[in-house]
Amino acid sequence: MRVPRVAMAAAAAASLVAGGVLVATVGSGAAQAATTALGSNWYASAPYDMPLDNNPPDLTQVMAATGEKAYVLAFVLAQNNSTCAPAFDGGSSAVSSGDSVASQINALRSAGGDVAVSFGGYGGTKLGQVCGSASATAAAEQQVVTAYGLHAIDLDLEEPEYENSTAIANELGAAQIIQKNNPGIYISVTIPGTTAGTGWFGTQLLDEAKTLGFTPNSFTIMPFDGGFSGASSQISALQAFNGILTSTFGWSSATAYAHEGISSMNGRTDSAEYFYQTDFQSVLSWAESNGLGRYSFWSVNRDRECNPPNNNGTLSGSCSSVTQNSWDFTKYDAEFAGATPPVTTPPTTSSPSASPTSTSGTGSSGGGTCAAAWSSSSSYSSGAEVSYNGHNWTANQWNYNEVPGGSSGAWNDDGAC
Repeated sequence: MRVPRVAMAAAAAASLVAGGVLVATVGSGAAQAATTALGSNWYASAPYDMPLDNNPPDLTQVMAATGEKAYVLAFVLAQNNSTCAPAFDGGSSAVSSGDSVASQINALRSAGGDVAVSFGGYGGTKLGQVCGSASATAAAEQQVVTAYGLHAIDLDLEEPEYENSTAIANELGAAQIIQKNNPGIYISVTIPGTTAGTGWFGTQLLDEAKTLGFTPNSFTIMPFDGGFSGASSQISALQAFNGILTSTFGWSSATAYAHEGISSMNGRTDSAEYFYQTDFQSVLSWAESNGLGRYSFWSVNRDRECNPPNNNGTLSGSCSSVTQNSWDFTKYDAEFAGATPPVTTPPTTSSPSASPTSTSGTGSSGGGTCAAAWSSSSSYSSGAEVSYNGHNWTANQWNYNEVPGGSSGAWNDDGAC
């Protein structure tokens, strides 16, 4: 899954703080294994989320707003981008059952949800590149499975690992070992897509999986950033990839579809393609009618409207650059899992005559007393009200250091106060 590089470095420090504030009240911080795994339909529908970057949302609130119970946390790389030990974003801190990501997992599980973790992504140094064998790679990745009590993992195999046959063999061999040692674990393998389904390196990866005798729950392609335009081009690529799977593994078309998935990108892509809600709906309808095995997208962090909505025609890691309600695209994943998402309704406002001096939680339409002033050092939950520049504002999502009226779209303007 490609990670938009826009503002990543500037956001990282604040995101780490936000991760801690977000879950400061959750238990001991140790990762609590879910008592039972969710159904595989949820892991097959889980969208990607960066828990430490790009203004990470409160996933419990996303779940409440959409009905989507599972999320893929991205990305675990080699520690310090050089060591055979797992670390989010290739940082200096190895994955731990007491880290801030574990606390976010605890909060989601307490609300009835769960997560998968994705190894890889675009750029960075992958475990398969620095661990000397499949068994060593498996040992490093098993640390993450154990620390977080995972029921699902994803291998997002992209550049530069994608073109390294030894690294790919290590990753697929590791996944096979994890599959054997963790019965019932859901495993997806995600690779770049092309208009022909996938490219030469993708077919080589499939050949390696066949040689090993390894079959994940899903082989998923990412049909974006490669000359795509709308739903029809993605469906065409999925049909072509189905042909590659049938010829490689000797499966029927139906069996191949059951082991096939799509991971799209909502709104504007890195290469200025656009995928709107109507595109997601069209692919979803096609996927359901053909028995596709997985339906995901990059990313929940981006499933919000920018300010202005088109983001002046630029890419963002924390909003979509298209007109939308918050979490519009995540709702399609929930539908794929078989859920009926809550209906999106516009923010409500109360009459000034009914509550002329209200200062919190009511979304006053203007003219009332100003709420407490917004603070850049405070975190705010959905529904919190602040004042800024002579207006009251109501938070429509959990946020930290997001200026009311700024580009994140985290605040609704309730009018002058």
